[in-house]
Amino acid sequence: MFRKVLVANRGEIAVRIIRTLREMGIGAVAVFSDVDRDALHVRMADEAVPIGPAIVSESYLRVDRIIEAATQTGAEAIHPGYGFLSENVALARACDEQGITFIGPAADAIATMGSKIEARAKMIAAGVPVVPGDLADDADAALAVADALGYPVMVKAALGGGGKGMRLVRHREDLRNAFERAGSEAAHAFGDGTVYLEKAILEPRHVEIQILADRHGHVVHLFERDCSIQRRHQKVVEEAPCPAVDDQLVARMGEVAVKAAEAVGYDSAGTVELLLDRNGSDFYFLEMNTRLQVEHPITEWITGIDLVREMVRIAAGEPLGYGQSDIHRRGAAIECRIYAEDVARGFMPSPGRIEALRVPSGPFVRDDSGVYQGSAVSSHYDPMISKLSVWAPTRPMALARMKRALGEYVVTGIETNLRFHELLLEHPDFQAGRYHTGFVEAQLEALGGTRTQAAEDAQADEALAVALAVGVARRERVGGRIQQDADDTLSPWLAIHRTRNLR
Repeated sequence: MFRKVLVANRGEIAVRIIRTLREMGIGAVAVFSDVDRDALHVRMADEAVPIGPAIVSESYLRVDRIIEAATQTGAEAIHPGYGFLSENVALARACDEQGITFIGPAADAIATMGSKIEARAKMIAAGVPVVPGDLADDADAALAVADALGYPVMVKAALGGGGKGMRLVRHREDLRNAFERAGSEAAHAFGDGTVYLEKAILEPRHVEIQILADRHGHVVHLFERDCSIQRRHQKVVEEAPCPAVDDQLVARMGEVAVKAAEAVGYDSAGTVELLLDRNGSDFYFLEMNTRLQVEHPITEWITGIDLVREMVRIAAGEPLGYGQSDIHRRGAAIECRIYAEDVARGFMPSPGRIEALRVPSGPFVRDDSGVYQGSAVSSHYDPMISKLSVWAPTRPMALARMKRALGEYVVTGIETNLRFHELLLEHPDFQAGRYHTGFVEAQLEALGGTRTQAAEDAQADEALAVALAVGVARRERVGGRIQQDADDTLSPWLAIHRTRNLR
């Protein structure tokens, strides 16, 4: 087992990883940008190394600085968390070259599944169902592909994620503009403007299967998560089990997910994302995320398996030590992503300083956070404050517990989406489990949004995201989301968590 692991991330996921490392008796090394010197993940680590200014292209996305930090601290392995370099082939290969263990899948698997086009080809060869689609080199080719598929279609970036470079096209006359905009956005965000077209599956559910694979040929799945509650193709609420599937369908999905992992020689934790049609009978491969997911806590709730611990064990060469029949699902779990954003203005980010913060607690309530009272939420990183999750024996009990937890959550100084979550949980269709990926847009006003301003502000937010991504354009897939900022104002209780070796 490793003696020391560097966490190449920040915010709540870095804190989450450090906690498991501490339980395993493994030393934790943090990295930080200039504005993160007194961030919570830095203060919780055993050592911390500065890696550059706030801009991610000069700090958290610098492979050379991450490797240098690991080398100078004697870290034997690097855990990338999610987002940033978590799906970056260059980091995985640099680790191999330097004799450092990358806590994640092999570089070749990342490369294959990071390209939607290559991943589709692999899945088709493996017999995994995929959404009908094809590559298009230019707008004329895109028109031909779309005409063959039939409208509506999705225009999607070949690399990257987070909803960037993605357009739903319902009518032929709108395709050329959507194709050009998606390509331009993809080039800015991911350094590659390649796009392809898929047949749009109307009102689908976004259901994903968590898998674990070791380096001895063992692959298991840890059941499903429903991630259909999204705004602008980004998840905001997840739950397990999915309320629209039965055990037989989950078993089929699990078999497909295992087959997908085996097709690319996968090891580590990973997630196979699927689209379930509106009838709840047919499903299609969407993509595979070759990293830890943001929403992993709900799988941990229902299975009792620490996914971070398993990733570390697998990277150290240990076998899983259990098979599919040993994994059992218990109860129901829900996660709400708490963001600093103004729902009434199209979910625009709401930067500022957190003046007061009271986090919910109590039986079976978990709040994964990397901020504290006095933290500043800035435009440098994603405005997520925390991931609030709960567990209960049944879905109705889990809904009631989440409502109670949301009612205890207090954040002042910034706008948040707490009320959005409360309204969502009160909505009769959500309570009944009747929702799909377009639910938030369809129910926007009922969930606290204003439709007239939302479209305008969504465009502004999208333009801002693209502008920020220009500085991190790259050909290797980075994936995931950029995370929240924390500055140097400290809550008094943090004094007890001073990092022992701040470099």
